[in-house]
Amino acid sequence: MKNKKIYLAGSGGMLGQAFYEIFRQDNELKLTDIDINADWLSYLDFRSREEYFKDVVDFKPDYLFHLGAHTNLEYCEVNVDDSYITNSLSVEYAVEIANYLKIPLLYISTAGIFDGSKDTFDDWDTPNPLGVYARSKYIAEIYVAQNANRYLTCRAGWMMGGGPLKDKKFINKIISQINSGQKHLKIVNDRDGTPTYTIDFAKNVMHIMDSDTWGLFNLVCSGQTSRMEVAEEIIKILGVQDSVSIEVVSSEHFKSEYFAARPTSERLINRRLDLLGLNKMRDWKVALNEYLQNSYI
Repeated sequence: MKNKKIYLAGSGGMLGQAFYEIFRQDNELKLTDIDINADWLSYLDFRSREEYFKDVVDFKPDYLFHLGAHTNLEYCEVNVDDSYITNSLSVEYAVEIANYLKIPLLYISTAGIFDGSKDTFDDWDTPNPLGVYARSKYIAEIYVAQNANRYLTCRAGWMMGGGPLKDKKFINKIISQINSGQKHLKIVNDRDGTPTYTIDFAKNVMHIMDSDTWGLFNLVCSGQTSRMEVAEEIIKILGVQDSVSIEVVSSEHFKSEYFAARPTSERLINRRLDLLGLNKMRDWKVALNEYLQNSYI
């Protein structure tokens, strides 16, 4: 993709950072967020239909990327209305804007919309969301499919990327514990998923769009895994096997802190990508090693 104008809404997080790094090389970008945490961001609250519409239309983009969402499951359970406004209604605004401008829309969905009733889920398995976050994302996914004239919906798994400043997920939490001097980590053994490196994700989105292919895709790194295996790999990459140990616990151990319902397995398979020959996602261990080497070591 070259010489295109792309508007990226809600791009202040780890995924926005990756899209900025990958797409800015040959394109003109406008990246907005309510949290101005980088000099390449400008302010926009996409929950305001009028402001969102005006800002995008004034930029006259060739593509609209809707990246932002509330992703903290506990926050969503407690702040239900705000979750639906941010994760669902704002996507309706994005569809309206993209259709008005006759441009494609990129929407980011999540592996969390599945219920864990199977070991793995492909692009055509039927979601069954368990909590407010998952429902708000799945509602938006359905709306995009039914109403957008041309769209790309990509389901991500366990996101990794952004480094210490933007990574608020599992990997940064584990590394922060290690860096703070903790020698014994409590890690759950009953949660499975698929890591998704933000840089690989952004590159594969570009590859799909360059192929002029649209619709819904699972988009995660290859190799299925668990929270335990990810933690073990982090310790190995950091070279602290001799000083840091893992205590295996169930998710019940963290129930008071992480009280929102989560599927036991949210492992995705990139079946549609594979069948179309568009899968560029690397093995999660390779991606994790690169991420840690670039951001933490």
